[in-house]
Amino acid sequence: MRINISNLSNLIDERFRGNQTFFAEVAKINRCYLNLILHNKASANSSKVCNAIIRYCETNNLDYKDYIFLE
Repeated sequence: MRINISNLSNLIDERFRGNQTFFAEVAKINRCYLNLILHNKASANSSKVCNAIIRYCETNNLDYKDYIFLE
């Protein structure tokens, strides 16, 4: 699994007014690590972050496949 950085950034912009910290709190992931991923400074293959995105999507009736590439 790999995070679709572009689509996740759009989600954060649309639903959280671009506030990565708020998204990280809701998704229960480390905000600093999320920021590194979104700026291509950390691997987008984090299973912990991918699972958090999947949980967020399931809770909010979104298709996680829009935000995660299944490889």
